[in-house]
Parts: sequence; structure tokens; C-alpha cells
Amino acid sequence: MKKLFNVAALSLLVSLALSTAAQAEEIRVMTSGGFTAAYKLLGPKFAAATGNTLDTALGPSMGKAPEAIPNRLARGEQADVVIMVGYALDDLIKQGKIDPSSRVELADSRIGLVVREGAPKPDISTVDNLKKTLLEAKSVAYSDSASGVYIEQQLFKRLGIEAPLKAKSTMVPKIPVGSVVATGDYQLGFQQVSELLPVPGVSFVAKIPESVQSVTRFAAGIPVGAQHPAQAKALLEYMASAQAQADVKATGLDSVSR
Repeated sequence: MKKLFNVAALSLLVSLALSTAAQAEEIRVMTSGGFTAAYKLLGPKFAAATGNTLDTALGPSMGKAPEAIPNRLARGEQADVVIMVGYALDDLIKQGKIDPSSRVELADSRIGLVVREGAPKPDISTVDNLKKTLLEAKSVAYSDSASGVYIEQQLFKRLGIEAPLKAKSTMVPKIPVGSVVATGDYQLGFQQVSELLPVPGVSFVAKIPESVQSVTRFAAGIPVGAQHPAQAKALLEYMASAQAQADVKATGLDSVSR
């Protein structure tokens, strides 16, 4: 089965190479954190097969940070591909900044928890245990992207602990939440699993229970006026393909049901 899978993956990359090699270009990609680990696995394979090069800019899907993808586009930065939270991409489509016909769904991302490496791992296997863990924690950090917005605006309310968590929880902008847990600045760190796993100095605990989980769909599209739309389309087709799913899953993401 693995051999058949590898043959299929190779065949796809060869077909992409044949379709784009005659006009290999530098593709400008903007990607948000949740899909970045998968992109770092898939991008080099695509580049090697097609001859295209990838110029990558990182930034969140939303928020006030100047690195945020909508803010980059608003000030005129050029891109051939944007990879971001699906509903944030849909907002850019409504604004006329992304070609709606180019939209491709890539993966689902769930929220998880990390603690500092060596620290005891709390049990968050049930909603009651998650609530208990949060109430007993000295400090809690979460991201300024989709997962953090959900935690701050919905999860704490659903658990009935909004008031006691307000004073000891912080939304962390720009940097991975795991990095501030690794330094000991915060006891608990919540973010999308794919953004937690690559961070050194932390231990992954678990995903939060499914009944209070927020699943974030990552999608990609081609900005209106992109300089290399054909190469961009080939990249999107590859990242969404069945052959790419092993790499997608390896980074903590879940495949999209098609």
C-alpha cells in the first residue's frame, strides 16, 4: 500500500512538473501558523518537482499585527497564494481581494494544550477535568488567531469560568504560544495542535474535548492580480491532493472530508 501511495504521489508531482516547468517562477506565498508546518513539508517537494521557487511570508489570519495576512494585502504586499483560516479567507473573497474560483480547502485544525517540558501533564480528557485544570492553573496563554479568539470569547463562557480566568489569562500576539510556556512565563498554553507540536521546550498534553472543541478549517486562494496564477493553482492542487495527506496529518492536522 505504501509503495502504491508513493507511486501516486510521484505521478502527481511529475504531472505538476510537466505543467509548470516551462514557466518556472518564484511563487510568493503568505501562510498563517496553523498550516505552516504542513506547508514546510509540502512546499519543498513541490518546488523540487516543478522547478518553481517559493518566497514565503508568515503571519496570522487575522488581528492587528502588521504581519497578519489581511494587513499585508491591505498595504499592497504582493502574493500569489494565501493560506489561512477559511472564514478569514472568505472575508477577503467578499472584499474582492481573492479570486473566489481559486478557493481550495486544505485541512482541519483542532485546539490542544501544552505545558512546560518536565511539568506534570494535567488530565483534560473530559469537560469537567478541563474546567478543573483551568481553574487550578496559575496562568493561561492562548494565541491571537482563531483558536485564541474562540477560547477568550466562547470557551471560558461555555465552561462558566469567564470571571476567574480573566485575571490570569493572556492573548499572546505574533509568537507561538508554546514559546512562552517553554520559558515558564505561563503554565498552560492553548493553540492549534499543528502550531504547538514544533515548539521545543514544551510537552503536548492533548486536544481539548470534542464537545467543546473548535475546529478551524484552513483554506487557500489566489489573490486577484497575482503575478503567477498558473503556478499558484498547481501548488494549491498539490497541497489539497490525496497524496499530500500523510504530511498534513503528520503535523497534527486532520484531512478534510471530500
